Amino acid sequence: MPEPLSADHPTPALRPAAAGDLPGAAAAEPEPVGYRRIGRLRYREVVGRYYEEFTVGDVVEHRPGRTVTELDNVLMSMLSMNDAPLHIDAAYSEHTPWGRPIVSSLVTLSIVGGMTARSTSGRTIANLGWENIRMTHPVFTGDTLYAETETLAKRLSKSRAGQGIVSCRTTGTKSTGEVVVVFERSFLVPLRGHGLDEVAGY
Repeated sequence: MPEPLSADHPTPALRPAAAGDLPGAAAAEPEPVGYRRIGRLRYREVVGRYYEEFTVGDVVEHRPGRTVTELDNVLMSMLSMNDAPLHIDAAYSEHTPWGRPIVSSLVTLSIVGGMTARSTSGRTIANLGWENIRMTHPVFTGDTLYAETETLAKRLSKSRAGQGIVSCRTTGTKSTGEVVVVFERSFLVPLRGHGLDEVAGY
């Protein structure tokens, strides 16, 4: 299983295929990081990490970023039943200190949280909780958001064999460097040999 990308390895690299990956000549071919070899010159993208692949203190910078649009704000605000005029009524918002609509914090949290999932909790069995959510700067349409996630803690589950609990802190920033949201979350992750890769075709 290739190691996931991290802040220390921001771009895909090649490593020799591990012994036993595939027999014969295929085992001598380099294997790209972030993919699983499933055949001769054939790879499958890796989503998320197993419990063993998390190291406390590791920081992952998530890419691509996301430019927030007016459609994002209005549609996602309506889907989440948040019809506060501060977010969807430009005429009303002209009279606020901002002078324009602010992107709903639910929208910001959803976008930043979502962009972290592939490289952190992509193999998650269950999301266990969100804590210490802080919205530290307003977001407006046209702002581009990025995120990074630090692994804070990990432990084996006491009630679920073959699974572990990982806790992370994610920081969302604008492309200008301003921090807009910080939150912590915990999720349940399988150990190697206890995932769904084979049965689900991943």
